[in-house]
Amino acid sequence: MPVAGRLLGSGRTADVYEIDEDWVLRRDREGWGDAVAEAAVMAHVRAHGYPAPAVRPPVSRVDLIMERLDGPTMLQALTAGALDAGEAGEMLARLLRALHAVPGRVSDGARVLHLDLHPDNVVLAPDGPRVIDWTNAEDGDPGLDWGTSAVILAQVAVSAEPVAAPALPPLARATLTALLADPSDLTEEGLAQALRRRAANPTVSPQETELLRAGR
Repeated sequence: MPVAGRLLGSGRTADVYEIDEDWVLRRDREGWGDAVAEAAVMAHVRAHGYPAPAVRPPVSRVDLIMERLDGPTMLQALTAGALDAGEAGEMLARLLRALHAVPGRVSDGARVLHLDLHPDNVVLAPDGPRVIDWTNAEDGDPGLDWGTSAVILAQVAVSAEPVAAPALPPLARATLTALLADPSDLTEEGLAQALRRRAANPTVSPQETELLRAGR
């Protein structure tokens, strides 16, 4: 098992530790992910020019060693006022379209889906945005990916508890509007499937599940 250095940050199910100036260790503390599968999809999309971090071959199911990225997340830039919500939505749309140009790994007819692409999973690195957290990635129809991003933003937009960050709901609404401003691959079936999956996600709290009904 890789040796973990200084703790750099913690998310819903994982912690990120420093290895050196170039690499970090993301350790899954809840057991929901599969570092082997995640590394494989990240290597696949990178091979097709998509901006995912570089990864090392994983040595365990819970540990993923990946390229260290400098820069804020899109969410941090939004809340700090360094990025406009319209720009954020347009960037998410470009990232989704670029990802869906990558061929699937199993079927030529399917495309790679991230299934968790939102402002906290985009790092604004000096050389451009990088997409992180590929735990949920799979092959499928792009409509599901667009629906998932839309549902996540809608949940935040209708949040009834914006005490810690009161600017988040209006920022999420504006980002969602910009995401869907241009013709996209969002479909009614993709949106419905995204809602079902989000409600069944074991990492989503009961309060967040309730917000799914309000965000419809």
